[in-house]
This record gives sequence, C-alpha cells and structure tokens, in this order.
Amino acid sequence: MPTDIPGIHHVTAVGADPARNAAFYTETLGLRLVKRSVNQDDVSVYHLFYGDRTGSPGTSMTVFPYPDAAPGQVGQGQASAVAFLIPDGSVDFWIDRLASADVDAETTERFGDTVVRFSDPDGLPLELVARTDAPAGDPPERPVPAEHAIRGFFGVTLSLSDADRTATLLEAMGFETTGTEGRRRRYEADGDLGYVVDLSEDPDAPQGRPGAGTVHHVAFQVTRETHAEWRQVLIDHGLRPTDIIDRKWFESVYARTSGGVLFEYATEEPGYTVDEELAHLGERLVLPEWLEGRRDEIEADLPSLELHDTVRQE
Repeated sequence: MPTDIPGIHHVTAVGADPARNAAFYTETLGLRLVKRSVNQDDVSVYHLFYGDRTGSPGTSMTVFPYPDAAPGQVGQGQASAVAFLIPDGSVDFWIDRLASADVDAETTERFGDTVVRFSDPDGLPLELVARTDAPAGDPPERPVPAEHAIRGFFGVTLSLSDADRTATLLEAMGFETTGTEGRRRRYEADGDLGYVVDLSEDPDAPQGRPGAGTVHHVAFQVTRETHAEWRQVLIDHGLRPTDIIDRKWFESVYARTSGGVLFEYATEEPGYTVDEELAHLGERLVLPEWLEGRRDEIEADLPSLELHDTVRQE
C-alpha cells in the first residue's frame, strides 16, 4: 500500500455569478484568490481558486462559476457540506462577521466541537469548525485578522444511501473511524488540515442533483511518487479511475465512488506558484500552455470579473 493520505487537497464546487462568488470567498470569508483560470474541460467557464496566502494543499476551495447555472439539489451521492477550520475562540467573531454580510448562520455542537453553519450565495452548505488544535497556518494579510482567519479545511460531509463501501475505501486511504453520532460516522486522517470525512448515511435523503450550490468533487492529497499506486488501489476497489491528467498546478486521477461522490487524487506538486509570482497570484487569467494559443478566443467568451481591492491581496 502507498503512504497514507494526510487529508483533502482541494474541494471544487459549482457556482453561478463569478464576481459574486469571488467577493464572497475573498471579502466575506477572507480567503485569497490564488488562481484565476478556466475549467480545462469547458473553457467558457472560469475556474477560480481560493486559499491561504500561497494556496497550499488543504486550503484550496475552487469553484466553476457558470453565470446561467440553475440551482442544484444537495443530497445523496454528493459532498453535502464543506467545513473550514477556525481557531477556538473565534466563533463570536464569525457570527458577527457573517451577520454584517447578511449571511444567515446558526451554531450547533458536533463531536464536541462548535460548528457554525451557513451557505454561500449559491446555497452551498458551508461550516466553520472551532478547534483548539487549529494550526497557525499562513492566512492572507487581510481582510480577516490573522487570529480569527480560516486556517484551511476541516473536512467534508458525504451524503450516502449506504456508506459501507465508501468507508472501506477511506480506510484503505488511511482514514480511521473515530466516532458516531446518529447516522453520521466520522473518519480522520493523520494530517493537520482537511483530515475529517463524515459519512452521513440516510437512504431517505433526496438524491443530489448537479448545479449551482453543489460540490463537484473532493480532491485528496497524494505525491507524484505514489500516484500510480493510488490509481491501482482504486482499481482494486472495483472503481474505474481515469488516467493521470496534467492539470498544470497538480496532476490528477478521478474516480466516481460506489456512493456516487466524485473523488480526485491530486499531487501536492508543483503548486500555484509554478506560473505566477507569489505576490501576484490570481491577478490575471492564467492558462496552461496547451490552452495559451486559444487565449484571445477564451478571453472573449468569459464574462467580466471586476474585483474589489480586497480580492487583490497577498
């Protein structure tokens, strides 16, 4: 078996209006726009990447914002919530910050942690989980004070009608079960960020439907040295993984799990600074070299993306 997976690399969701999406994730949540590119499988659509100051693995929330996207339905066969990690003691700060942005939020307790639940402008369920062991991280300089800033991912919740085969795959990936609350099973990896996957098993839950406000896929961290081995693990579990695909900033293998959730296995290397200086990440449209010859055509088809100064931050 290859080395255990430490946690989530990135999560990719579907959105609608790209400027509204960027404003929410940068101005409200305080993440940095670290890459402005296009969906390599549909170049008429932006691919926006948000994260910490460098967009390091475990911090990167990415979105395909289709301007005319119809709302999706969160449900079975999807990641039904994306959770970010915040320091213990920051809950009141975030309740006030979200309220000032007219974002409805509520708090709950789960596995002993305080969880702030809310949605992004397209209805994607998001959570902030407060933990005493939240790492210092490398948050952007603004607009959220460093002592309260999002550190990266805490984890995801997967909504499934039958969780057993997904649980077996997670265990092969190095996740271990750490608790159960009702229909929710928790699995944790040995990492600092994105180390939690909750399996919510409910055969009566509505079937998920792709669209704005839903997760497209969940990506896990692997190394280039173990990539082919992880692909073989997926085959051994009866899945049909793609070949290794070069995405410029990482290399990826995709596989649809038995529960219907699309998993990606993305390399930590080379990262978002391979084609832009750290100080200027996300300031311009960046294309992989195999699309560069189509730049004029691609730029002409993309909607305007006017961003406020708070988006352009190091």
